Amino acid sequence: MSHQAVPQPAVARKSKSLSGTARIPGDKSISHRSFMFGGLASGETRITGLLEGEDVMRTGDAMKAMGAHIDRRGAEWIITGTGNGALLQAEAPLDFGNAGTGSRLTMGLVGTYDMETTFIGDASLSGRPMGRVLDPLRQMGVQVIDAAPGDRMPLTLRGPRQAAPITYRVPMASAQVKSAVLLAALNTPGITTVIEPVMTRDHTEKMLKGFGANIEVETDEQGVRHIFIEGQGKLTGQVIAVPGDPSSAGFPLVAALIVPGSDITIENVLMNPTRTGLITTLIEMGGKIDILNPRNAGGEDVADLRVRGSELKGVKVPAERAPSMIDEYPVLAVAACFAEGETLMQGLEELRVKESDRLAAVARGLEANGADCTEGETTLSVRGVPGGKGLGGGTVKTHLDHRIAMSFLVMGLASEKPVTVDDQAMIATSFPEFMGLMADLGAEIDQTAA
Repeated sequence: MSHQAVPQPAVARKSKSLSGTARIPGDKSISHRSFMFGGLASGETRITGLLEGEDVMRTGDAMKAMGAHIDRRGAEWIITGTGNGALLQAEAPLDFGNAGTGSRLTMGLVGTYDMETTFIGDASLSGRPMGRVLDPLRQMGVQVIDAAPGDRMPLTLRGPRQAAPITYRVPMASAQVKSAVLLAALNTPGITTVIEPVMTRDHTEKMLKGFGANIEVETDEQGVRHIFIEGQGKLTGQVIAVPGDPSSAGFPLVAALIVPGSDITIENVLMNPTRTGLITTLIEMGGKIDILNPRNAGGEDVADLRVRGSELKGVKVPAERAPSMIDEYPVLAVAACFAEGETLMQGLEELRVKESDRLAAVARGLEANGADCTEGETTLSVRGVPGGKGLGGGTVKTHLDHRIAMSFLVMGLASEKPVTVDDQAMIATSFPEFMGLMADLGAEIDQTAA
């Protein structure tokens, strides 16, 4: 893989107003799950709009290694699944590269099978703790027979002869942990219950229902969600049109807000309420974002967004909004650099266990480019400079984190001096079209070593 190769820096410079129409790649969360559920379901699943980034392809490769047939025909992916309960033991370790979502969800999916599965990944993924997913799996009877210290990869799971259903209260706001338990339940007799005190993205529940799983969600008067899923049911192949990824939309969206005079349209964006925290926050800051042509596609809300250059004001972003925008804080922090006054972001503890310690990486990048910010244990506050006066001129360490790289390239489009990122190679894992899409809108980004 190229991540350990020679770094490829990139430089973003102050750009003229952005204009045009952008169509962003398919949603990453839904793409991962489309490959997984299609590979598991009986019959044929057809997918259009799939995100063809490296991370999602690793999930596809894992499903193939366990018996699914996956082919691309033109713009469509055709999957013939194994049938629920019929995955095969992979002959070699499953290599997930940089894919945190793919690896954690697959651990849930295969953990309850009476077989051994080994998981490996790149340096960044191997440094990330997997205990949060392994703890509930252990309660279901899954053994971790080999792991690097701290429940890290490389690790090998050994499933029980028959898994035990559990009632599991998710201790942190994590869609990955919730999803891993729900997927483990698919091959477990009886009813598994997941209790979710803070709602996170609900694609797993929606898609499992679409594939025919017997799953019900009840929300009690305190707003706590109880998800009940019956194991060993039949899943049937589906036709899926993957909507555009709201996390990827965040980059052109913020760029258009901070580059004066911009007017762009971003088409086909997933507007699931568990994913729209960034849009809500930017509108509160005074961002001119019009939601056009709202519609439903495959059980999910979708719309087009018209975004124009705006004078932003600092706001307080409450902790309870964090799960709906956990991947968007780096680019929000960039928007805050150009806003009048202070933006305070709270409840950011999950950012410390992303591709990098994303909170620290954002703070160092902001400081390197002259922004006034304070990093707390679970907070970040940014005091902005309207017009970007004095900002830029620094080099950002990306720590192999695609979102850090893209966020700071967006910063350079509106700051007084250019912004350099030390490596842009890993952008391909989630948003391979990023450079071309931004250039088409008028962004000035030099891929110096590309």
